[in-house]
Amino acid sequence: MMTVPSQVVHVDSPTEQRNPRTTDIDRLPTLGILGVINAEDRRVPEAVGEVLPQLATAVDYAVEALRNGHRVHYVGAGTSGRLAVLDAAELVPTYNVPEDWFVAHHAGGAQALQKAVENAEDDATAGADELSAAVEPGDFVLGLTASGRTPYVLGALLAASRKGAHTGLVSGNARALRPAGVDVLIAVDTGPEVIAGSTRMKAGTAQKQILTAFSTATMVKLGRTYSNLMVSMRATNAKLRGRTLRILHEATGASERECADALAEADGDLKVALMHLLCGVDANTATAMLAASGGHVREAVDACTACSA
Repeated sequence: MMTVPSQVVHVDSPTEQRNPRTTDIDRLPTLGILGVINAEDRRVPEAVGEVLPQLATAVDYAVEALRNGHRVHYVGAGTSGRLAVLDAAELVPTYNVPEDWFVAHHAGGAQALQKAVENAEDDATAGADELSAAVEPGDFVLGLTASGRTPYVLGALLAASRKGAHTGLVSGNARALRPAGVDVLIAVDTGPEVIAGSTRMKAGTAQKQILTAFSTATMVKLGRTYSNLMVSMRATNAKLRGRTLRILHEATGASERECADALAEADGDLKVALMHLLCGVDANTATAMLAASGGHVREAVDACTACSA
């Protein structure tokens, strides 16, 4: 016997509507199905482009937080939470950031990463309690929700705001108003999904693009790159050790042997080796110059060039 749910919510969002362009998708051959999905996916970058000003505000909040010794928190449920966990995890090896710089909070905890946890996203109190315990004044908290209303996420953001953190919300519902406790609303309108309500599709793709752009721009602003090169990466395998040498060569024009020697002198620190090759300073001087610039390679190189002029 089927149990009638105790609570029903009807979400007013474009993602829940039927897509008039895909009503016959179940009549199409395989290639036709894929073509329809691809055509809808191509709408996502344009929709993300419309919210870049709001995303820039979120990046500036994150940069301010990290520069002042605070943290960035991601909060999500379901697909949104899984994407947040993925982005936070990938920043550690890519940019060699401290593991506590980006903290992901997923409704239902670790077990919800692989299997849905019933009603976890509807628990506003759980979100509020988790962020109240984790957030400090000066942190930045970025929530993600396709519907714009996920109670776990909104409860977390309100609690974080009350703790003195700046907050942002990535929402797939452009109709929803900015919730209480949210400083910047990033409402991206990707329209109806290929399969009505399946927000792991276009809404999820938009969230992935926004997260990647957000964290990458934050890393660039913090000097974790030099030009478009990953000079803060952690070389943890043979492929990445080869990439390290290639990055040094691309940035300086030095031979592989010279790059390898510079890395050895720098005790494997790519930034120090880069400063050595670009500025002709020894490892100790390079380390001091990087410390003075807060680890920002471009600023350290520019300062070195100015002193030599």
